[in-house]
Amino acid sequence: MDRFAAMQTYVTVVEAGSFSRAARTLQLGQPAVSKSVAQLEERLGTRLLLRSPRGLTPTDAGQRFYEHAKRALDEADEADLAARSTSSGLTGRLRVTAAVTFARLHVMPSLKAFMDAHPELDIDVELDDRDIDLLEEGMDVALRMGDLADSNMTARRIAQGSRIVVGTRAYFEAAGIPRTPADLSRHEAILYSRRGNGPTWSFTRNSKEVSVTLSGRVRVGAAEGIRSAVLADMGLAVVSTWMFSPELASGEIVPVLTDWALPPIDLWAVFPAGRLVTSKARAFVDFVERTLVEHAP
Repeated sequence: MDRFAAMQTYVTVVEAGSFSRAARTLQLGQPAVSKSVAQLEERLGTRLLLRSPRGLTPTDAGQRFYEHAKRALDEADEADLAARSTSSGLTGRLRVTAAVTFARLHVMPSLKAFMDAHPELDIDVELDDRDIDLLEEGMDVALRMGDLADSNMTARRIAQGSRIVVGTRAYFEAAGIPRTPADLSRHEAILYSRRGNGPTWSFTRNSKEVSVTLSGRVRVGAAEGIRSAVLADMGLAVVSTWMFSPELASGEIVPVLTDWALPPIDLWAVFPAGRLVTSKARAFVDFVERTLVEHAP
């Protein structure tokens, strides 16, 4: 039994969630994939996968084996790249997770250039506003904004964005344009209910600081909802410039109180704790960092 091939098969099965999808990825027959996992379970003397009509789920032992096997495969890939002494030979599969709106506006439109530079690399992009468990989901890197919940994460700050107060022209024509931060208390705000985005904000200008608590009838847990509500003239919102960059450029969305500053927001590349950061993940993060610089307003 080829232990390395068995690990590769098992890791692919876990990430695919079924024998049939793994077989297509590996370009093998499904019976061969099932047999490989069965032989692996027999050799280890433990059940690795639970089968159900909904798919395959690793047992506790299976999850531990997956994490170690994935790490071993990543390190083998790194050894190959080191021997070739090139950064252009990225191969295999890269799994990325990022917030829906940020990826839609700032990653996906430029992704073709990254793929063209690495024609032997496949990439899975999981769009999710939640902070998912990278090890459990088998991710290589996550793009996350704001303060990190876990200070023990392996993370690298790759960009910093500005926060602003925005609304549509129609909303401000109806509700009036706020001239000072205190005026915001009289406006309908679209509130972002994700962690680190409460209703109270501190505005600064020169040495003066003003704290304002916004209020509104609509709270939204995803940036796409914030965008939709603001664009529908339902209220103003405190957002990152990344969230409305096309509409800010076109003038469809109007920033106000621009002579006041809000706390900036950081963009982080987060890697699974305890796992080797692969060349694929590093190359992707470098690409995102360059792309944001090149497309900065």
